[in-house]
Amino acid sequence: MSLKTDDINHIEELARIKLREDEKKEIAGQLSKILDYVNKLKDLRTDDVKIGSLFGKGRKQNVFREDKVKKSLPPQEVLKNAPEREGNFFKVPKIIDND
Repeated sequence: MSLKTDDINHIEELARIKLREDEKKEIAGQLSKILDYVNKLKDLRTDDVKIGSLFGKGRKQNVFREDKVKKSLPPQEVLKNAPEREGNFFKVPKIIDND
């Protein structure tokens, strides 16, 4: 499957990236190979594949552990390797601007 320039431009816009022309050609080739492979997978016969065989026999669902209170590390121990801290909290760079 050959991708058109419009397809690559649309993908570029969705990903919010800017590609050079040589990168667009390279990506188009790589994505075309991936889409060709996916199209081949569509032709596979799966009639005789049992759903249970995909997940393993006897697989349990929703296995929960018992909710037990355990002793945790003291804050000073947890924070001793923190590059920056403020009181009993990790101090991290601001990533959201409120302006």
